[in-house]
Amino acid sequence: MNTPAKLTGFVTAVAAVFGIALLVGATVGPVEEQTEDPAASAHDAGHGDDTASGDAAETPAVEEIPGGLMTYRNGYALALAETDLGSGEDRNLTFAINGPGGAPVTDFDVTHDKELHLIAVRRDFTGFQHVHPVLDENTGIWSVDVDLTPGTWRVFTDFTPTGGEPLTLGTDLAVAGEFVPAAPQADNRTATVDDYEVTLDGDLSSGSDAMLTLTVSKDGRPLTDLQPYLGAYGHLVALRGGDLAYLHVHPDGTPGDGTTRPGPEVVFHTSVPSAGTYHLYLDFQHDGVVRTAAFTLTAGGTGEVQPGSGTHGDHSHSGR
Repeated sequence: MNTPAKLTGFVTAVAAVFGIALLVGATVGPVEEQTEDPAASAHDAGHGDDTASGDAAETPAVEEIPGGLMTYRNGYALALAETDLGSGEDRNLTFAINGPGGAPVTDFDVTHDKELHLIAVRRDFTGFQHVHPVLDENTGIWSVDVDLTPGTWRVFTDFTPTGGEPLTLGTDLAVAGEFVPAAPQADNRTATVDDYEVTLDGDLSSGSDAMLTLTVSKDGRPLTDLQPYLGAYGHLVALRGGDLAYLHVHPDGTPGDGTTRPGPEVVFHTSVPSAGTYHLYLDFQHDGVVRTAAFTLTAGGTGEVQPGSGTHGDHSHSGR
């Protein structure tokens, strides 16, 4: 991997050619902080100089870090052009995914109809947006418009680099203005969006699989004509309370497979990495419009809610 100095030089050169003031601080900073091997750290902390005595065999397994908690992972880095923006509608967010060699990546696999999915949500779990940036293949720079209110936001990029593994990288974005925090959200299993009502049935528990059934109705009538969105009849994102660990799930079946019905029920199978509060966001499409229903659930179990406590990686998919 290039040294920070070389990486800075490369990015600066790209910026000079294309007229973009871009990425240097955000790219270089996290790389050195997050390259430490978690397994090695746990081994050293747990045993010190006792490893020669054979105690290494008793080293506990290091659990996988959930998605979205890291800006840099497996050689890939999420680099925002600006880490602070003004509030308002249609604010342009620009970024790159830098690869193991330091250069912006331009080749991605299509997953759920898109090469990259971007999730933006304020850290009080309001303002959720799921959008799809446009890539400039000449520079490797992505751009998309998002609506921002004052406060600290978390930005997630969900992608699969060609030849690599699926990744979810996350970073914070500061939005200027007077911040008015939302009230803590109590558990809710019913969400109303415009004339639509969505109900959620099922429970979350750490360490076990869960089936979540979301039922969509309009004006009291169960819908049987949901439209495909990103290759499915629904798209669900779950964020853990506190650290916003990211869990990405998808429903059973595929539109047009002869068995999956277009509503009113959309069924998901997933598991959560720990006990605690989870905020879930369902995107569904009807009459050509994508709407988002938000829920809050408390997961049972014995796991502590903290970074690195999860048992899953970046994705838990059904029917991926």
